[in-house]
Amino acid sequence: MVVTPHQPQHAAAEATLTGAHRFSVAPMLDYTDRHFRMLMRQISRRSLLYTEMVVAQALHHCRLAAATGDARAQARLERLIGFDGAEHPLALQLGGDDPALLAEATRIAADRGYDEVNLNVGCPSEKVQKGRFGACLMADPDQVARCIAAMAAASGLPVTVKHRIGIDERDSYAELLQFVDTVAAAGASRFSVHARKAWLEGLDPKQNRTIPPLRHDLVQQLKRDRPALTIELNGGLQDLESCRQHLDLVDGVMVGRAAYDHPLRWAAVDRQLFGDASQPQATASTVLRGLIPYAERWCSSGGRLWAIARHLVQVVEGVSGARHWRRDLGMAAGNRQAGPEVLEQAARQLEERGL
Repeated sequence: MVVTPHQPQHAAAEATLTGAHRFSVAPMLDYTDRHFRMLMRQISRRSLLYTEMVVAQALHHCRLAAATGDARAQARLERLIGFDGAEHPLALQLGGDDPALLAEATRIAADRGYDEVNLNVGCPSEKVQKGRFGACLMADPDQVARCIAAMAAASGLPVTVKHRIGIDERDSYAELLQFVDTVAAAGASRFSVHARKAWLEGLDPKQNRTIPPLRHDLVQQLKRDRPALTIELNGGLQDLESCRQHLDLVDGVMVGRAAYDHPLRWAAVDRQLFGDASQPQATASTVLRGLIPYAERWCSSGGRLWAIARHLVQVVEGVSGARHWRRDLGMAAGNRQAGPEVLEQAARQLEERGL
């Protein structure tokens, strides 16, 4: 199935991208797909959103096959990098260590209308390590620099890096500073720093998100020592108040699981972090209402409603009857014939309860 995205309003996106790094929703495999991003757009118009990581080599092979008219490859290419114009500002996160392939992927991102590209130098999974990219690349700042330089030369898009404060025993502040200086000199425009080191052996990705201690102080020190660089803090941020406090010390904040698990916790982000009160603050029912036109386009093109609805289970939490509402939505949306009317009914139920 191929779904043609709305044409991006790129000029408008460029305007909103200024300052968008103040708050972003981290790229997360199996979570930040196009449907979750559309959900977040009902909550925040200003936040920078990211795709799931797309491997540059896979994108290369898929593009070549799609160019021959291979319908399956064209559909896969759409799954990898397709998006709706309402998702702006939007960054494509790439995985890889080959400058030529990453440059090609950057050109594709520019042609598709993305607002920036981001290189993943933070994922510690064993599978990613076998491909020699992700967090293990922190051990080779020069190679990361070559990748960034090639990406920056490939288009006019901003090229950013998401990385850890260190890996294994290579976790001194001096090594972090050397990595950042080397990559900044190659053209990286922003550093999104996960304030935990990564253990490449002995911990799985989930454990690497919780067991290594948070070192927000190192990220803050990095900003003090390199004030000309744009530094974004990621890791352990659970609410808007903590984000506000950190924004006195760094340029931006990035939230991951807390955004996915508690999406409405961030309903005031545009007002409080961007000073934008032009839109009413989102509620559970307005989120569902806002998704209905998108669901109509998705389902009419052959997509299943469940792909959208699976992200909605945390929109209602902490109130009586939330579990039953989630159960009813899940059962109705799980039907292969389910359409947008399921969201309509679920929204009415919420409106009746003032949610």
